[in-house]
Amino acid sequence: MLFILFTQRRHVISVSTWPRWNFFTFSCCIIVLLVPLVATSPQHTFRVEYPEWTFNHLAVDHRNGNVYLGAVNRIYKLSPGLDVQVSHQTGPDEDNRNCYPPRIVQPCSEPLTLTNNVNKMLLMDYRENRLLACGSLYQGICKLLRLDDLFKLGEPFHKKEHYLSGVNESGSVFGVIVSYGDASPDKLFVATAVDGRPEYFPTISSRKLTRPTTGSSSAGREQVYTSKLVRLCKDDTAFNSYVEVPLGCVKGGVEYRLLQAAYLSKAGTILARSLGIGPDDDILYAVFSKGQKRRPKESSQESALCVFTLKEINERIKDRLQSCYKGEGTLDLAWLKVKDISCSSALLTIDDNFCGLDMNAPLGVSEMVRGIPLFSESNDKMTSVIAYVYKNHSLAFVGTKGGRLKKIRVDGPTYGALQYETIQVVDNGAILRDMAFSSDQHFLYVMSESQLTHVPVEACEQYLSCKDCLGSGDPHCGWCVLHSMCTRKEKCERSSEPRRFASDIKQCVRLSVHPNNISVSQYSVMLVLEAHNVPELSAGVNCTFEDLAEMDGLVEGNRITCSSPAEKEVPRIVVDQGDHQIVQLYLKSKETGLAFANTSFVFYNCSVHKSCLSCVGSPYQCHWCKYRHTCTHDPSSCSFQEGRVKQPEECPQLLPADRILVPVNVVKPITLRAKNLPQPQSGQRGYECVLTIQGVEQRVPALRFNSSSVQCQNTSYLYDGMEMSSLPVDLTVIWNGDFSIDNPAQNKVHLYKCDARRESCGLCLKADPLFGCVWCKGENRCSLKQHCPHPQSMWLEHNGINSKCTHPRITKITPLRGPREGGTLVTIRGENLGLEFSEIKDHVKVADVECTPIPEGYIPAEQIVCEMGKAEKSQFAGNIQVCVGECRPEFMAKSSKYYYFVIPRLLSLKPNRGPVSGGTIVNITGSNLDAGSNVSIMFKDQQCTYQRRGGQWITCSSHASMQGYGNVSVSVFVDKAHIHKDLKFEYVEDPTITKFEPEWSIFSGNTPVTVTGTNLDIIQTPLIRAKYKNLETVNICQVLSPTTMQCMAPELPYSLSRQKEVPERPDEFGFILDNVQSVLALNNTNFIYYPNPVFELLSVSGVQELKPGSPIILKGRNFLPPAPGGNGKLNYTVLIGDKPCTLTVSDTQLLCESPNLTGRHKVLARVGGIEFSPGVVHITSDSPLSSTAVISIAGAGGLLIFFIVIVLIAYKRKSRESDLTLKRLQMQMDNLESRVALECKEAFAELQTDIHELTSDLDGAGIPFLDYRTYTMRVLFPGIEEHPVLRDLEVPGYRQEQVEKGLKLFGQLINNKVFLLSFIRTLESQRGFSMRDRGNVASLIMTVLQSKLEYATDVLKHLLSDLIDKNLESKNHPKLLLRSDNRGFVLLLFIYLLLFICLFFRTESVAEKMLTNWFTFLLYKFLKECAGEPLFSLFCAIKQQMEKGPIDSITGEARYSLSEDKLIRQQIDYKTLVVNCMHPDNEKTPEVQVKVLNCDTISQVKEKILDAIYKNVPSSHRPKASDMDLEWRQGRVVRVILQDEDVTTKIEGDWKRLNMLTHYQVPDNAVVALVPKQVTTYNSVNNSTVSRTSASKYENMIKYTGSPDSLRSRTPMITPDQESGVKVWHLVKNHEHGDQKEGDRGSKMVSEIYLTRLLATKGTLQKFVDDLFETIFSTAHRGSALPLAIKYMFDFLDEQADKHNIHDPHVRHTWKSNCLPLRFWVNVIKNPQFVFDIHKSSITDACLSVVAQTFMDSCSTSEHRLGKDSPSNKLLYAKDIPSYKSWVERYYSDISKMPAISDQDMNAYLAEQSRMHMNEFNTMSSLSEIYSYVGKYTEEIVSALEQDDGARKQRLAYKLEQVVAFMSLES
Repeated sequence: MLFILFTQRRHVISVSTWPRWNFFTFSCCIIVLLVPLVATSPQHTFRVEYPEWTFNHLAVDHRNGNVYLGAVNRIYKLSPGLDVQVSHQTGPDEDNRNCYPPRIVQPCSEPLTLTNNVNKMLLMDYRENRLLACGSLYQGICKLLRLDDLFKLGEPFHKKEHYLSGVNESGSVFGVIVSYGDASPDKLFVATAVDGRPEYFPTISSRKLTRPTTGSSSAGREQVYTSKLVRLCKDDTAFNSYVEVPLGCVKGGVEYRLLQAAYLSKAGTILARSLGIGPDDDILYAVFSKGQKRRPKESSQESALCVFTLKEINERIKDRLQSCYKGEGTLDLAWLKVKDISCSSALLTIDDNFCGLDMNAPLGVSEMVRGIPLFSESNDKMTSVIAYVYKNHSLAFVGTKGGRLKKIRVDGPTYGALQYETIQVVDNGAILRDMAFSSDQHFLYVMSESQLTHVPVEACEQYLSCKDCLGSGDPHCGWCVLHSMCTRKEKCERSSEPRRFASDIKQCVRLSVHPNNISVSQYSVMLVLEAHNVPELSAGVNCTFEDLAEMDGLVEGNRITCSSPAEKEVPRIVVDQGDHQIVQLYLKSKETGLAFANTSFVFYNCSVHKSCLSCVGSPYQCHWCKYRHTCTHDPSSCSFQEGRVKQPEECPQLLPADRILVPVNVVKPITLRAKNLPQPQSGQRGYECVLTIQGVEQRVPALRFNSSSVQCQNTSYLYDGMEMSSLPVDLTVIWNGDFSIDNPAQNKVHLYKCDARRESCGLCLKADPLFGCVWCKGENRCSLKQHCPHPQSMWLEHNGINSKCTHPRITKITPLRGPREGGTLVTIRGENLGLEFSEIKDHVKVADVECTPIPEGYIPAEQIVCEMGKAEKSQFAGNIQVCVGECRPEFMAKSSKYYYFVIPRLLSLKPNRGPVSGGTIVNITGSNLDAGSNVSIMFKDQQCTYQRRGGQWITCSSHASMQGYGNVSVSVFVDKAHIHKDLKFEYVEDPTITKFEPEWSIFSGNTPVTVTGTNLDIIQTPLIRAKYKNLETVNICQVLSPTTMQCMAPELPYSLSRQKEVPERPDEFGFILDNVQSVLALNNTNFIYYPNPVFELLSVSGVQELKPGSPIILKGRNFLPPAPGGNGKLNYTVLIGDKPCTLTVSDTQLLCESPNLTGRHKVLARVGGIEFSPGVVHITSDSPLSSTAVISIAGAGGLLIFFIVIVLIAYKRKSRESDLTLKRLQMQMDNLESRVALECKEAFAELQTDIHELTSDLDGAGIPFLDYRTYTMRVLFPGIEEHPVLRDLEVPGYRQEQVEKGLKLFGQLINNKVFLLSFIRTLESQRGFSMRDRGNVASLIMTVLQSKLEYATDVLKHLLSDLIDKNLESKNHPKLLLRSDNRGFVLLLFIYLLLFICLFFRTESVAEKMLTNWFTFLLYKFLKECAGEPLFSLFCAIKQQMEKGPIDSITGEARYSLSEDKLIRQQIDYKTLVVNCMHPDNEKTPEVQVKVLNCDTISQVKEKILDAIYKNVPSSHRPKASDMDLEWRQGRVVRVILQDEDVTTKIEGDWKRLNMLTHYQVPDNAVVALVPKQVTTYNSVNNSTVSRTSASKYENMIKYTGSPDSLRSRTPMITPDQESGVKVWHLVKNHEHGDQKEGDRGSKMVSEIYLTRLLATKGTLQKFVDDLFETIFSTAHRGSALPLAIKYMFDFLDEQADKHNIHDPHVRHTWKSNCLPLRFWVNVIKNPQFVFDIHKSSITDACLSVVAQTFMDSCSTSEHRLGKDSPSNKLLYAKDIPSYKSWVERYYSDISKMPAISDQDMNAYLAEQSRMHMNEFNTMSSLSEIYSYVGKYTEEIVSALEQDDGARKQRLAYKLEQVVAFMSLES
């Protein structure tokens, strides 16, 4: 049966299939919701090519794991690892959604636009090995694509029923292919949304895939938002079996009705048991979101995962069918045009196989089938689901809107569902509905609109402990005990053995140890470990105490005995970190070498404790030795038995005491209660009290009365100052000098002074009665009783006979004015204002008005607060009167100041309007507004928060309006006075911000920002704010109009503490506009902060000397922020002294046109919030020379000019003869050029046509660049294909661990700059260290440092600097520094086998070879993006031009050549033929026409055919010519194998000529084919006429001559048969060649005919050479910027020249030429096979050598004088080289003018390059190769390290000896 799920206006959701009897089922669901979310993507990811080409559908071939991905405009075939294998383009194309039928069927009048093709359906048809892909173009036409290569097999017929997907790109379509066996064709069932015309878009339909026919449709227009499942029989073409069932889910009282995704799976044992079904029964997982019936809640994030049993759904459908056929109810289909159709009665029994009749159909079920809710999510909506059963557990994988994948273990309603892991799998966007398992179900393919990710179904390795592993809930994961890792059971060795693999948390290994703690002074203690759940440990175990110690353990059953660490291994306990250290004790298996169990073990140190209470309070076995005052774990070490203390109660200690009060300067003993005080023994000192007073320690002898009492002897104490009336002082009791008695109660001694801060009688009597202070009236001061010299009658004391102070006094009154209405709180300050509140109650009057004291405001003797009563109108002012107790004169106080009654009045308020959100600071003006004590302002019935006031104004802050917009009345309350006036305040609409520009600033801020919005003028003080790292900064704004204001950007807070060099975005950015919250943090802003401009000093000294009018250049970086649109301009101000200068700004310079000044002036630069002085300029005026000096200079100049003229005359005479020779030669060259001009033009035009065809092919297939690894290997290690650095380290297994340790340690040494420099210098100083060794070591070092290019660059610069210093010290010519790798190039240029050695092993130092390798690493991108194209075009042009004429297969000479040595020196008659070649892989494809020459050998013809057929295929992927035979097909029957040598080969004397096409008389337009190598043909050497011996010779010869670039072209020109002495030739016999060599070539003057050919070839190739040179010598060409490495290295060379005072431009030019062009580019030009996957023939190689020599001459500064002995290649390009030289000079000049690259920028670039190519080489293997040189020169290297100070400090020699020990065979 077929099941279909619908939701929301009949949208289809997802598809799954399951067979059941003869039924077929199909389920679907839809949602389109995408929300971006930043996330971390897993490792294997495939991303969209263009943002609009989003992904739509996914299918996985379960047979081989290949992934098919349907996207907008593309169908991709991916490998299981998501590498692209094939892509098929499906769009965009011209279309219009209103074209019915589509325009590909018949013309359409609607306007056509370029429309994307959205993939709507992607289905696998395994039976026909094809893919069905349907899109949104042309009303949804589908394509049939071959699975292997996505080749288009065809489309269904263009009938309306085949427009499957509709025109709505967002609508969903799903289908399933149903197989009916071999007898019937497969059928496609399709469910699609009804969004177009119903006659074109049936909701459900079926088609035959071979001859599509329409099935019945049930199209409808239901608008009910619900989810339904539809069941159909697969054989029911009339859809009579159509039944709809609504689905839903209820959890926690919440109804979930909108289906998001669904997936069919088996139940599994555990879930089946919970659901009461069988393990193999089908269940449907469904994800629902919340929703109402008529309104979907798209914004809701709530969703639920539910499960349905198919058995229940089928039973519900069967019950409905049965009731309907009994005539009960209606059809219940709301979308039917005729409603309420009643069921018809029929006598039949409904069974499981019932497929309907033509009655009671279609049918709907009214009651919703409720699924079982398993899991709900409220924050991140679930959008997709897939499931499978693993070891009886049902696992569901659910994708979410936030791009996360939830892994859920479904155990059913009984046990619940456990979400055991959530991972972020896509960077942004929701996970789409299509998810799929890999073929082995180990991985899951998860897709968003922009990426497809390959996610493992389990990540057990993330759990590092058994508890975490088995507690995770992931049923895939178990604990492999002895390997101590979380993994699947099948990945754990010997997991079937008992207790080796734990699958339940109760099976985790438990370990206990006894004892579990020991003292640090106990060594080698026997410990017993008891292990539970451990496997058999016959291999033995080790006990390991972290990194402290490891020892063997003795296994006895589940008990292991081992000893604690020895003395030197015990950890040291640091005192300030406690008294113990917890160490993990591990059990390590000797079988695996891994720790499989651990427990905590404690080492404690009692001696850390310095007091008895802390000692015995320790949880460890610590004892206090009372008489030794020490804490120890060994009680036997205590001196006396009674001196051992173990309980806190037995410790000597002071007991808590009441306050100990001691007046200063009074001799008094201090007695303290204590217990357990020890009696000092013989030789021990007695007790002392130590008081620390104001930091000074005062010791007082003490007397121990007994064990419970001690007394500090009579002593007086003193502290300084009168600011403190009392001072608590720390008290310590000690004995025997420094043995302190514990003071747990922290008893202190309180010293006090009566007269401190008690200047009045009241303050004195307020003092603590225990102090004993009295007021001494005769002295008028506060003192101790005993210190008052007067009799007691003259004292005043608290609670004494005389306890009442006289003469109270008022010192201060606030406020002094108030309203008559009263309510003012008056504060009265003074002296002697009573000691009790009752004394002043009812005794205060202010201006004759009762003022009621308030108890809360009363401070005895000092302050009274009272509330004013109401005054009469006749009362205006008066003083304050206070009586203490009674109103007698001595107890009465009157103030000297008056209190006034005033009337507050209001006048106006400003501003009179503000935002409805409040926050406006309102200023109210009036009079007497500072009266009274309390003021409140009301805006109608809302308070305006009071801020401050003066006599004529009050300010307050408005609150948010509760009444909305409009006017409110304003009133003021001053105490009990209510002030009215007709004042109004208007609440208006909040201001808004619509935009601001620019949206950037610098870290320091203070750059202008123009803000646009509304109602901005109602804000008084607008501020702009930024928040970053929880720090907030603000800056000011100025309102210009209601819609505009100008702000200064706030600084970025983080930049204050740490300058960064990358742009930063603030966490929040917005505006403070009163209380308007909506603009506080703007969410739609892209405001960004760029790094601050950084200025450099004018000079090292800070002073720059200038002439008047000279510009001042301020250098630095970040002067022009990289703002979008290039609008990053800052307002700079530069002051010279106090005068500004006119500025010109670039990114790294400020050019300041200095004002007309002289003298010294400070330079000050300002920008944003930055102010910086780069130094001082000293402007000195030009001073004219004296007349004597001028005359002297003129005389010396005249003599010098006379001498120069004499020298020039002599030189001219000498050079006249050579000049004449040069002119004659130049005239000859000009004549020759004119004669061959026409030939050059014709050849060039023909070559351009061929190259155009070639480049057009390249556009489609791309230039065959080598990958990075192959490219670098060919340059670093030429000629070595399988270098060890590409393989894993190969060492015997028993030594592997040891060798790896040694190499890791050696790697650390290589990464030590001191060691590496010493290592290289030592090797270079060895006589046996050859040139080959130098190049090899340099290359190996660079492979090791590939991942650390910053370090490698630093080392390289150091080595180059040393090399320059060394050459200068040895007085070498500076131009010879940085010698080129190409020394001797001219002599060896045409000796091909030696050229590699010349290029790579002529290097005279490791540094120079490292420099070559450095450029090799860093210029790869430049080669690919820029220089590679012209180089490849030059190579192809040379190859094409050479092959237009004859090429000798034996000597490699050619008619067309740039090289004189490779020029054929005789006339060869030849003719161009066209042969039609069959494709070797598919003879049914059209024949390929190939141009060949009739004088070509058979091997040359095969090479040309292969070039033509496989022109877009890299060389390494093509068949080899030697593996193919050329077959000439004459008609249908005759087929002849053509070979270079066979029985028909002509032999004349001792010469044998290779067979050519003319030998076989092959005509024009002949048909040929390349076939695999044949063994027997009519003309094979196996013919009976040839002996076995000669046959073997023939086979060797065929192998020998199978390629035009065979060894014979590089070795002897003649290869005689070893037995017969026959010599082989092709076009030129060697002796003829030799004769010419002796004549023409010996004279070095090439005859005209040969020179003509050279010139013709040169002219033809000129454009390609120019293109290459122009690209290399341009700083910005073909859209590619100059590589940073070139600028950085050239600047380094300039710095070195400056350092050594070398100012000769020729020297600098030579250095740079030897550094880059001659060291890197010549190598690449000569060897393009280093960069491209190509085959280079000998003639091409010779021509490239001439181009390379020309390139070298172009980089030279010396003038090459041409003469009769000059080589032809120099004559050939003589006129071009001056032009090329000018290019080189311009190139060097442009680079020097470019802004310098900072070390920080270069290091960032180098770090990025390291990261990109981190794993290209095997570091261990590279280190092993380098180590071979250590083994050879161990003694010398160790000796050098021992003599180096830096190496000695770091003990590098010792570390190297450790490496040698590890690597030696004996260790």
